[in-house]
Amino acid sequence: MTLNALVDVPGIRVGHHTATGDGYLTGTTVVLAPDLGMTASVDVRGGGPATHETDLLDPSAAVESVHALVLTGGSAYGLAACSGVMLGLEERGTGLPVGAQPGELVPIVPGAALFDLGRGGEFRARPTADFGRSALQAALDADSANLESGSASNGSIGAGCGAVAGNLKSGLGQASIVLANGMVVAALVVCNAAGSPIDPGNGDLLGARHLLAVDGRRPSAVAADRLAALNEAVYRRPDRPVFAFDGDNRGPANPIQHTTLAVVATSAPLTKSRCARMAAVAHDGMARAVNPVHTMFDGDLVFGVSTGGAGSAPARNEPDPLEFHQILTAAADVVTRSIVRGMLAARSTTTAAGSWPSWGELAHG
Repeated sequence: MTLNALVDVPGIRVGHHTATGDGYLTGTTVVLAPDLGMTASVDVRGGGPATHETDLLDPSAAVESVHALVLTGGSAYGLAACSGVMLGLEERGTGLPVGAQPGELVPIVPGAALFDLGRGGEFRARPTADFGRSALQAALDADSANLESGSASNGSIGAGCGAVAGNLKSGLGQASIVLANGMVVAALVVCNAAGSPIDPGNGDLLGARHLLAVDGRRPSAVAADRLAALNEAVYRRPDRPVFAFDGDNRGPANPIQHTTLAVVATSAPLTKSRCARMAAVAHDGMARAVNPVHTMFDGDLVFGVSTGGAGSAPARNEPDPLEFHQILTAAADVVTRSIVRGMLAARSTTTAAGSWPSWGELAHG
């Protein structure tokens, strides 16, 4: 069964911990590797990243596989969630052996954080190590009975809980594609961008034309004027948090409070250097859906992951150049689709810190 989500890549499990109310609007998402780990690399394009252990993903680094990836809110504070995942994996006996005894190991858990501090109303209401533990447990508990309602979900969940794109409420989105040779390419993206996802000409979502029939309804710009006006407020007046819709709702448009995070995975066996190339090309998908992108105020980052046919998929040979080209093309496509699907699944949100309308409410409300 294809769920149009990251878990369509065999062996990958996804878990979320979401916190709302009492000053919280944030969360953590864990991408759990197959039991034998997964090959991973990273490509960072934004000027303000908040990361954990990403140097290990350089193709020249000694570590060949990772045990989990963490996407989290809370800016640099939220990276504490990585520690919770490491401790949880250690207790399960999962990690890189570093000593003579069986329990002497170090789980390899790279992570990245986006800026959502204070969006729930309380600056100190942010992810902790317990968020990582909870998201890890959710991934461990995921099975075929709850994938569609949990791991494969889109919207304001996990790391996407407090996400905002421009002045719109955003969230976590996922998409996948099965290539003609059976290889799967999928993405999970949390879009928390300083730029806007809106086409200034017609009010549509910039990446909407890349949607497939399996992604659900195509958006239509029935409220083009007010959406275009909202877009103009983001582009031309970033110092003024003004919304172009009825009512007095206002939300902060501080350009430093952002970062878009993505995980792109494939079932094809790739080396670390090829995972790095996949992550680099996947950034093109981000650029199709948000403008401007990779600014000095964003920490935009893509993890590129290969499970090498883990789980139920048959073992494969390394892709030839043409097959790898197809994987790269698909990687950019699923990132764009994930961003749009996350925007479509988001719901308008109001907290003590402000109000963020969803694109769907403005376009169809």
